Amino acid sequence: MATYRTAQAAELLGVSTDTIRRWAESGRLASTVADDGRRSFDGEDLAEVAIATSASAKPKSPRAQSARNRFVGIVTKVVKDKVVAQIEIQAGPHRFVSLITREAADELELAPGVVVDAVIKATSVSVEIPERF
Repeated sequence: MATYRTAQAAELLGVSTDTIRRWAESGRLASTVADDGRRSFDGEDLAEVAIATSASAKPKSPRAQSARNRFVGIVTKVVKDKVVAQIEIQAGPHRFVSLITREAADELELAPGVVVDAVIKATSVSVEIPERF
């Protein structure tokens, strides 16, 4: 099970750390507080909140465009068959769906709550695990 600290959760949901703390304290977003007082959030819970809040989210500013665009997001759904896996990703207000091999999905251990980069080139979306999470 993937878990994230307050600052990571805030970045993934596109809100401030203060907002994440308020959501946790009000019960809007489930969290766990360790003995040292540090709060953590379950990746699957973050995925659900990402979907719920995406409808009202507006991008802050246009993203610089290049041949390869990357959107940090959270996996919200994984559907696998014998050969192919369908990966749904919520990156702020953007929803991406990627079709990759089942082998790649298994190797990346993709599941709801895992942080990924949606890498866009032409009409394909690749999925990578970012180093910072």
